[in-house]
Order: sequence, then C-alpha cells, then structure tokens
Amino acid sequence: MNRYFLFLCYDGYRYHGWQKQPNGITVQQEIEKALSIILHNEMEIVGAGRTDAGVHARFMAAHFDTEECIDELQLHYRLNRFLPSDISIHRIEKVDCSLHARFSATSRTYHYYLHTKKDPFIDKYSWETSFPLDFKNMNIAAQTLVSTNDFASFCKSGSDVKTTTCVVNEAYWHEIGDGRCFFRITANRFLRNMVRSIVGTLIDVGRGRITIEQFNHIVESGDRMNAGESMPAHALFLEDIKY
Repeated sequence: MNRYFLFLCYDGYRYHGWQKQPNGITVQQEIEKALSIILHNEMEIVGAGRTDAGVHARFMAAHFDTEECIDELQLHYRLNRFLPSDISIHRIEKVDCSLHARFSATSRTYHYYLHTKKDPFIDKYSWETSFPLDFKNMNIAAQTLVSTNDFASFCKSGSDVKTTTCVVNEAYWHEIGDGRCFFRITANRFLRNMVRSIVGTLIDVGRGRITIEQFNHIVESGDRMNAGESMPAHALFLEDIKY
C-alpha cells in the first residue's frame, strides 16, 4: 500500500466545512470526487482536522492510500485542473504509511482577522468592528489560555467529544496596522467553535464589557454559557499544521 499526502488551501465561503456530509457541499467531497475520476477508483481522504462551515484554510493536509504508484507531479497538475477555483493543491508527496494526516499532527495554528475601517476588499475575509478595543488587556487575558488545560467553556454545546482538554502553545493579538489585526492561536488540537468563542470573549475584554479577572473565571467555570458569542466564520483561517 502507498500513502500520499495532499497539501492544499481553500476558500471556505461556499462550503459546509471540510468533512463530507449528506446535505451540503464540502471540501473533502470535492477532492474525493476529483481523485476518484482521475484515478478511476473510489477514493477517500483523511484530513488533518475539520474546519466548520465558512472557515478558510491557507494550509490544510490530508492523506489517501492506494495500491498504485502515482506520479505526484502529474496528479498535482490534473487534480488542480479538476478542482473548482476555490480549492488549490500546493503539492503531493509520497510518505511512510505510519504518517497520519490527523493523528501525526503535533500542532495547528488559526488566525482570526478583524478590521476597524470599512474596507470592501477585505470584508469577505475579516470581521469589521466599530468599537475601540484595548489590545493590551486582550493580550493579558489571552495568556490565561496558555496555562489552561480544559477548554469546556469554549466548546460548542452538544459537541460529541471525549475530552475538552487541549494544550495551547501561543495566543495573542497582533496589530497589522491601518486598523487591521488578527488573533493567532496554536494548540495541539481544537474543539468545535473553540477559536471563535475565545475571540468573542476576548473582544468583550477589549470593549471593557468584562474584566481580565472575569475572563479568567469564565475559563475556569467550564461552562459555555458564561463565555462570549461565537464570532462569524468568514474571518477564521487555518494557517498552519506542524508534523
């Protein structure tokens, strides 16, 4: 058996997330359909994670297995020709069968983008706010996440997960300039809606609606009802995955 890794990016705007489902078009379905046509066989791929509906990925990884030996460059070219314009394959690599797209990943990094000035050219990929934000306090509060293990407070209610434990390596707001910034967070794993609910709660800190101490209590409570709103999906990007 041969295992191949796909490294890709996609605009998640018109997709119901990464994972295939019966009642909506997904990124996984599009890639599997194209692979099956090219390789003349029913193909399945395993992704490094599951982005929600409307979430984008600058870097995503997935693997598939086949008994055939494949010309990676030729498949790369043909796959990009078959796929819609909002999905792009960066490269394809043959790897050892022990390497797993999901379980071998050691960290994942997300960015959430926002802007404070109306800009039609970035509005599709960034959340606009008219409120002044205190980024100093937001970054102080964000450091609590690095020393936290249980993220139940930021897990979507009703999620089917065995554990809400995650290890966050970094969490901070970075100001790009001209009223633009992003929140960067890296962890070994993420829960459903985790990043967007964290961002919503940190924005409450930045607006002065809650204090840093209250943010810490929200984290410790383990209750999603105490946290802020889940922010819109269109401004969230899966930026990187490490193996």
